[in-house]
Amino acid sequence: MSSTISNMPVLNIKREAELDKNFAKTIAKLAHGEQIYGCIQCGNCSSTCPLSPYMDYTPRKIIAMVKAGFREEVLTNKTIWLCASCYSCTVECPKGIKITDVMYALKREAIQNKIYPKRFTIPAMSKAFYDTVKSTGRSNEVALLMRYYMRTNIFSALSYVGVGLKLLKTGRLAIIEKQMKRKQDFKKMLKDSEN
Repeated sequence: MSSTISNMPVLNIKREAELDKNFAKTIAKLAHGEQIYGCIQCGNCSSTCPLSPYMDYTPRKIIAMVKAGFREEVLTNKTIWLCASCYSCTVECPKGIKITDVMYALKREAIQNKIYPKRFTIPAMSKAFYDTVKSTGRSNEVALLMRYYMRTNIFSALSYVGVGLKLLKTGRLAIIEKQMKRKQDFKKMLKDSEN
């Protein structure tokens, strides 16, 4: 990405050899075989998306960039992280493409390859949540927040100490989590789903 026109990043010119020709196949596979090649670039997804005004690229452009092989540009922008999973795009797509599933696949690919906007809070929270559930089998708020703030800004956690203490006092926050039965089976299931 280089300069911007009206807050919209402009793609650098790339030679065909610099593009990832298998990127669309990889994403389609991660999105449960979603047929992104069927996209006709009608723009319904972008026009119905409530967050498209805040995105680097509209959903329509993301699909086009995935098909063209602009891997780095897609995985390093904020668009995929702003998707609210409202499925408006999927409902309006005349080709029935599950664009939300494509966005999830792009998020997984970005996290797996550690290619995403650094210090951007959404991927940091997503990764912290996944790591917490993967290690314990449950979502524990204390562990989740510690992981999150270690990835973003540990000092900003200090401003929430008072709230945390009040939650502890009222029993709304537990430091010691309840153990999950058959945790090893759960971890095996997660590992199998990653492959």
